Amino acid sequence: MTGSKITPFPGPPANDDPSDGRRQRSERSRTQIVEALFALIREGDMNPSAARVAERAAVGQRTVFRLFEDMDSLFGEMAEQIQAEIMPIVLAPYTATDWKERLGEMVRRRADVYERIFPVRVSANLRRFQSRFLMDEYRRNLILERESLKAVLPADRASDKQLVAALDVVTGFQAWRRLRQDQGLSAQEAEAVMQFMVDQLIAT
Repeated sequence: MTGSKITPFPGPPANDDPSDGRRQRSERSRTQIVEALFALIREGDMNPSAARVAERAAVGQRTVFRLFEDMDSLFGEMAEQIQAEIMPIVLAPYTATDWKERLGEMVRRRADVYERIFPVRVSANLRRFQSRFLMDEYRRNLILERESLKAVLPADRASDKQLVAALDVVTGFQAWRRLRQDQGLSAQEAEAVMQFMVDQLIAT
């Protein structure tokens, strides 16, 4: 199972200056390396090594570490590209005025975002115990998810710690992963289940 392809950014336009030519070759190599990382993860290699990335990118392993200080730097580049794609979705104004309808919009947005980033997020979650950068990213994403949830809720519901904690769990990425990966539901089925859980919680 894979999410939608996230397209890495293209390299800079061509230029005849020799120094620009070297820079462009480096940029092309960087792009190839990031594309290789995306491709390996989408194909199911959730913990690709530098050697595998270099082989897929058709560059030497030394080139990988010349252009990226370490694997964290490479994952950081990938994270930046993912953020550039998903943040406009996350930050778009809600169209509904009723908080329950806005919560429904949030569920639909999260389903869209989670499906786009699914394999990459799973890979990052596996590697986070070996990477301070990825662990920090994981915690930052948890805070973002929780705070964006609380922003949708009216004050009396946002101050209900148990309700917020429960909604945070059922609308979080780990719930989506279990529905899609462990239970084998389609994206549409997983979204419906997530909405059902939210509806049950706010009905109490």
